[in-house]
Amino acid sequence: MRILIAEDEPVSRRVLATALKNWGHEVVETTDGEAALKALQAPDAPRLAILDVQMPGIDGLTVCRRAREGAGLHPLYIVILTARTASDNLVAGLQAGADDYIAKPFNREELRARVGVGERILRLQTDLADRVTELEAAQKRERELQELLPLCAYCKKVRNDKNYWERVETALSKFGNVKVTHSICPDCYEKIMKPERKPAEGDAKGA
Repeated sequence: MRILIAEDEPVSRRVLATALKNWGHEVVETTDGEAALKALQAPDAPRLAILDVQMPGIDGLTVCRRAREGAGLHPLYIVILTARTASDNLVAGLQAGADDYIAKPFNREELRARVGVGERILRLQTDLADRVTELEAAQKRERELQELLPLCAYCKKVRNDKNYWERVETALSKFGNVKVTHSICPDCYEKIMKPERKPAEGDAKGA
């Protein structure tokens, strides 16, 4: 998984990045809030981010809030990294849109466990989004099938939803304000009506 690290302190950032890479993750490193926000708003943005609360420029909570607003339907899991573990500080982070937090200095195993939780939740969210997409596609196909009219190739009758065959005029009259009138198209006139009329006109002249 691609994971974003936003940490301005070099030693802490290096320890974080090394641990995540050792666990098989691809790491995107940033050193300030602006770079972190830009990375999270990119088309190929990482879906999991670890944000230090105190950073130069834009702080971590602001990055968290703006990234959450711009994520749209894309799943995003945010962990805040903070030395301020008082309840009011943690509540502020959660209210800004964070999903979890890690206290500084962090414990490696705790970090690994919390990242694992984020991975599982992101996987579930992605699976759910895929199922919703599949369901919407199935509903669209069903609507398209319901709009089809089974038409007999010989007598041109239409099969209704009760499996009865009826005249086209009767079937079409059930669709809103559709009114059916009868006419003759040019092709039918030339192929059917015109040949039938000629003998009759010849008989009249002979009489």
